[in-house]
This record gives sequence, C-alpha cells and structure tokens, in this order.
Amino acid sequence: MSSILTALSDIPVNKPMTAGTPGRKAVISRDDIIEAALKLAGPNRSVSSLSLREVAREAGIAPNSFYRQFRDMDELAVALIERAGQSLRQIIGEARKRARADRSVVRGSVEAFMEQLRSDDKLLHILLREGSVGSDAFKQAVDRQLNYFEEELRLDLIRLAELNKTGLFEPALTAKAITRLVFAIGATIMDAPPEKLHELTEQLVLMVRMIVTGTQTLAVTGVTER
Repeated sequence: MSSILTALSDIPVNKPMTAGTPGRKAVISRDDIIEAALKLAGPNRSVSSLSLREVAREAGIAPNSFYRQFRDMDELAVALIERAGQSLRQIIGEARKRARADRSVVRGSVEAFMEQLRSDDKLLHILLREGSVGSDAFKQAVDRQLNYFEEELRLDLIRLAELNKTGLFEPALTAKAITRLVFAIGATIMDAPPEKLHELTEQLVLMVRMIVTGTQTLAVTGVTER
C-alpha cells in the first residue's frame, strides 16, 4: 500500500490555468504600461512611432487589456510626457534650491539639465523629442510642461531680483525666453558626442546669463523704440 502511495505522489498534478498564462500578466497597472513603453522608446525611436500591440507585448498583456488603463496610444504618450516633466522639474528644482545667488542658479539649473542629457534619460529625451515630432496632442502636453517650468522659474527670478536688489523686466517673458532657449538647445544636442557637452554647457550658461543681464538692464532703462 505504501509503495502505491509513493508512486502516486510522484505523478505531477495539473494545476488550473490562471488568466495570465502563458507569459501574460493577470493584473496590469498604468505604470507597468508606461515602463514598457519606456523600454521600447530610445534615442532614435519616438513614442509616436510605437504601436499598441508592441507596447502590450512588452508589458506582457493582451492588446485588449491596454484599454483598461489608457484610451489610446495618444493618452499613453501624454502620460509619458507628464511623467518626464515632473521628473525634470524635481531635478532642476532641487538644483535651484541649493543655489544662493543668481550665478549659481543659472549654472546649477543648466548643469542639472545637461547632466540628465548625459545620463541618457529616456524621459527627458521624450520631452524634448515629442514637442517637435509628435502629434498635436503630444505638442500640447509638452507645452503644458514648459509652462510649468516657466512659472516656477518666474517665481525664482522674482525672488533673486529682490534678494540681489537688481531690476527685473517682464519676469514671465524672461522665464519663457530662458525655458524655451534651454529646451530648444537641448533638443539639438541630444546626440552630440560626449566630448562636446562641456563646451555646449558653457555656451548655454552664457546665453542664459545674457538674457538675465538683458532683463536687468531693461528694468532700469526701459524699452526704447527704434
């Protein structure tokens, strides 16, 4: 009898199949899908070029499961852009908080931005790329993120002007000029060779300081018609 029981115990028991087999997850979150899209996106791959099927395959879900979290690929791309903006604002915000003078704020913010470029940050690359090659929905999402940067920078410029007793002409326009310049330059140098990044960083720091000096001068002299 014992030998029969032993033999039976060696027979593999068929377990019931779960909803996620084979190779698919039973439960999926928005973050899982976002991470899958990030894995597929790259230096030469725009989010707008990704297909729903390949994102679903990377996430380990059936294509229909995608729609439980996102309405369509445009909504996924907008979520990626929003995450990219939040991530970069946090990084640059921390750099600005550490700064105590106008010069260090400029350099600290630009260097934090360039450091993210050097680190091959996919989120930053998405933010820079989709504003120029994506759909209207993508471009509007990028523009919203830039507006957030501009508002935070505007408040910093006002604070620094009060701290350093310098003038400040059109704070919102100054913040917009700096933000758009940094992102436009960043989009052109994503693929620059590493040995050029230091030189490009110094050029960008100088350009931003020129804008700051200009706004301080205009605060004193005003705009003169020519």
